[in-house]
Amino acid sequence: MTMSSTANSATVLTGMYAAEAEYLAAGGPGEASFDLLAPFFAPDVELHQADSLPYGGTWRGHKGIAQFFLRMGEVWESFDMVEQEFLATGETAVVLTHVRARARATGRELSFPILQAITVKDGQISEVRPFYWDTRAITDACAMPTARD
Repeated sequence: MTMSSTANSATVLTGMYAAEAEYLAAGGPGEASFDLLAPFFAPDVELHQADSLPYGGTWRGHKGIAQFFLRMGEVWESFDMVEQEFLATGETAVVLTHVRARARATGRELSFPILQAITVKDGQISEVRPFYWDTRAITDACAMPTARD
């Protein structure tokens, strides 16, 4: 890890999280322009979410990231990053985020950590791999109960 890559990834991530806050404040998915976030992501960026989540799968490119944000907006009524800690920076940064969220379908509130491994190359985010402590708690909170006979 070089000093320039450390400063670069921290700068990129700090800028992206500030742009994300601006994007959400402007109405977020479906309301605000993804152009606020696009400069921080490489054109061929990949976001890998756990398949079991309601927004699971691999999201690719700017179009995929924009669709991911739309899907998140459908799933979560609120999704607040209450606390964030940069555990490592460099080409691969590690960010620990504490989230407080409310599921749109059930109204249930959750509080949970997400650990993200984020690759930054040439001043842009090229890959994001979030790790959740309990994906089942998230899917349970987001799922409407099924009718019973």
